[in-house]
Amino acid sequence: MTDTANPVWLVVGLGNPGPSYAGHRHNIGYLVTDELARRMGSPFRAHKTGRADVVEGRFGSPGSDQARVVLARPRSYMNEVGGPVKALATFYKVPPERIVAIHDELDIPFDTMRAKLGGGDNGHNGLKSMRSSLGTGDFHRVRVGIGRPPGRQEVADFVLSNYSAAERKVLPFQVDTAADAVECLVLEGLERTQQKFNS
Repeated sequence: MTDTANPVWLVVGLGNPGPSYAGHRHNIGYLVTDELARRMGSPFRAHKTGRADVVEGRFGSPGSDQARVVLARPRSYMNEVGGPVKALATFYKVPPERIVAIHDELDIPFDTMRAKLGGGDNGHNGLKSMRSSLGTGDFHRVRVGIGRPPGRQEVADFVLSNYSAAERKVLPFQVDTAADAVECLVLEGLERTQQKFNS
């Protein structure tokens, strides 16, 4: 099987590194890539570019024409993820249209999600950094809803805070669904993913 017949996808979980950020709403991308890595049966390892942890594997049932995938968690903070993503895209020869960014989305209610190709960054520093480094916003996004902050809470404080107790009960299901959506996007395409998962 040649590379052109079975191209590589780069699936990037957006978040901030380190234990102090682990449970934050802004780190949903890390949680989803953790679940995808668990399904692949491989742990994250440092990539030789030195700026991200990766898992190389495949989506799809064994024996099928499985999609080759690199899961990535940049080691930089959210506003600087573009550099590591660009380095990985160059290393694996992945064009923007085969990059999937998994990120938190304020404009979608908690426990809902949407997939799309391209679009603005809507104030999201991770998307802004990726667009700047890649020179285009034409990559796929799996947008995992976190909803708007309650009352007068600042957006920055909201995204950099932990999920509520009630949300934490639902969160594993949301992570599971988002992981399903990423697999569907790579294996079946955007239109099918939107039909199945866009809420």
